[in-house]
Amino acid sequence: MPTFDVVPSDVEGFMDELQEFQSALHDCFPRSAPRAHFFDYMVGQFSKLERKSIEPMALRVEGGTIRGLQRCISDGVWDEEQMGWNYHQLGAEEMGDPDGVLMFDETGFVKKGQDSVGVARQSCGTLGQVENGQVGVFAGYASRHGYALVDKRLFLPEAWLTDAYAARRSKCQVPDELRWQSKPQLAAAMWQAMAHEGLLPFKDVVADGLSGKSPAFLDAVDACVGVTTCAALPADTRCWLQAPRTAEQVSREKGAGRAQRVVVAPDTAPCPVAAFAARLPASRW
Repeated sequence: MPTFDVVPSDVEGFMDELQEFQSALHDCFPRSAPRAHFFDYMVGQFSKLERKSIEPMALRVEGGTIRGLQRCISDGVWDEEQMGWNYHQLGAEEMGDPDGVLMFDETGFVKKGQDSVGVARQSCGTLGQVENGQVGVFAGYASRHGYALVDKRLFLPEAWLTDAYAARRSKCQVPDELRWQSKPQLAAAMWQAMAHEGLLPFKDVVADGLSGKSPAFLDAVDACVGVTTCAALPADTRCWLQAPRTAEQVSREKGAGRAQRVVVAPDTAPCPVAAFAARLPASRW
């Protein structure tokens, strides 16, 4: 990781560059007012404020208004899909490389209270313990030319989709059609979307053990031909060198019916991946 020994001369003209970056997103906003508030929000995020919520940022930004910034974030309309496309186009122009790497990982954000969408007591990787907070799944892109975050998904705990949370879902404007997805499923969805979009070139994909042992994520691996995947998985995971016959089985865990594929009468016994890896010659790595 590079060091950040920043001096004033390093950031001369930063505001001009930020304006230029934001201009690439102008077509995502229907009107000039939310476009201007969006720029103020970005300026506030780059400020030296310790607490970067709406009110202190609006008071810090020249010409900023608290109400205007609040309405922009809570009620403003912009084209999220177009914004993502424009951002990926910029990323491809600045750092795109055929040998690029996509990285998937999740992280937690500690939250006080119960009002934020998706907040619950859940594993928080930044603290290494269970804590009240939100969890996001993120996609990063890296090449020899640089690196950046390129996509994100909010993880919604299963409890949030029960009747007990109906009022909170309504207050947080959670779409009625939303269905629960695991973190690896969210990662797989981002991967498939970026592969279909075709803007960011990549040859490799890396992920941690949570995705590595997920059938949904591994199915996405199989579907993306020509990509090398490096995903961690438990050493005692059992595998076959030739795919055994499988059948679909519906699990009723926690009352929710979920379809999963199970092995049917395998011809050979599986072996732990640690044993398989130990047998590989060095040239195979």
